[in-house]
Amino acid sequence: MLPLHRVFLVGPMGAGKTTIGKYLAQRLNLDFADTDTEIERRTGADIPWIFDVEGEEGFRDREQQVVEEMTLQDNMLLATGGGVVVRPANRRALSARGFVIYLHASVEEQVKRTHRDRRRPLLQNGDPEEVLRTLMLQRDEYYREISDHVINTDDCSPRAVAQQLVKELQ
Repeated sequence: MLPLHRVFLVGPMGAGKTTIGKYLAQRLNLDFADTDTEIERRTGADIPWIFDVEGEEGFRDREQQVVEEMTLQDNMLLATGGGVVVRPANRRALSARGFVIYLHASVEEQVKRTHRDRRRPLLQNGDPEEVLRTLMLQRDEYYREISDHVINTDDCSPRAVAQQLVKELQ
């Protein structure tokens, strides 16, 4: 097993970063954190509210601060938000400070997994499938650019993906 003391999960919304991250952290004996959960804890407000009040730019400022701090913590598995890669400072911090795993999910799979979720501000306006397709076109190269490992999460349970990752990392 690689000596992993900082693992960062990146990928689009609906890829399973939080759910897979919890299983994987347990298997790797790491603490688990999620950037969105940490932002909500620090602000006392949920992500949709932050988007409504501060806009995406305000949210990204908060996200960048959380990434800057949390990527320095040891024994950490950090699940990030889907848009974390849009800021170069986040890409630099993630790629320089830990082992980055890109959880890839097809747009079709993302649509299936997110269609009932009202907590995703970027999917509340317009056609969700078109939004997800556009985001994938904008972000996929960034996910791949900073990743040390890529795994497809389509048609797999979160537990199975975590088990597969443990095998592949050995």
